Amino acid sequence: MWRDRRSNKHQLHPLSTQVVFPEQVMSLSLMTATAEQAATERGQGRNTLARFARPALGLILPLGLAAIWELAVRAGFSTGRLVPPPSVIFATFAELARTGELERHATATLARVGAGFGLGVVAGTVLGALTGYSGLVHRLVDPTLQALRAIPSIAWVPLFILWLGIFEASKITLIAVGVFFPVYLGVMGAVVSVDRKIVEVGRVFRLSGFAMVRRILLPAVMPAYVIALRSGLGLGWMFVVAAEFMGASEGLGFLLVDGQQLGKPAQIVAAIVAFAVLGKLTDWIIVAVATPFLRWEDAFARR
Repeated sequence: MWRDRRSNKHQLHPLSTQVVFPEQVMSLSLMTATAEQAATERGQGRNTLARFARPALGLILPLGLAAIWELAVRAGFSTGRLVPPPSVIFATFAELARTGELERHATATLARVGAGFGLGVVAGTVLGALTGYSGLVHRLVDPTLQALRAIPSIAWVPLFILWLGIFEASKITLIAVGVFFPVYLGVMGAVVSVDRKIVEVGRVFRLSGFAMVRRILLPAVMPAYVIALRSGLGLGWMFVVAAEFMGASEGLGFLLVDGQQLGKPAQIVAAIVAFAVLGKLTDWIIVAVATPFLRWEDAFARR
């Protein structure tokens, strides 16, 4: 019997060493929660830093080139007469801003691009969707539009002046024409390239026409549509220069012509830089607005 008790004692002893008290469980839980919170805060800090660092990387190349050119002019490798250094361009910007000319010309150009972009996007989206969705409309409309797309932008200028005069209507129409074709091609191509299998899935679930468009076609088309909008906006900024050559009295294009006629290369370069800055800002706005609608994408670039 004594031997049995001793054997039982030895059998129970390992179990007694595995007893965990409630205070130890609470301590371990608090330590785990604290570690997870610290890891989350570190991750948020890295994400915030990356959010600001990625756009800053895009400034390295232009700022580096500007610094190299400034040093080259100061070292005497170039006179900087035809291509002024950044310091002279910045002084020209400051002078235009002080007199209010920069704001006036930039506002006029932005208004023209905004109006032309809106008209071109509406027309391109509607016609692109109809042409991509309907084979009959595609056969009727697309050949004519492809022929019109091959016409250079400058060729429209005398015709629009003859029809609409030299005022704002002709300028906005020319910009709208430039925006229309990239948006039209992008929407039509996106609708045509929608995977037929996902459309069949929608039909299996007996989705109505509106539900099919909202839940299947729109998400499938949206990535290509955003690219089409950005391409159309870029052409809109290019077409506004041709539009402002048509007798404009204000606008960044007017600054270009005025600088050419008066022999002011710094003013010309300043107007070009203003075009670049405004174009990049408007492109960023489109990307920022479209980002919430593209969160579902599991694309390679989203890393």
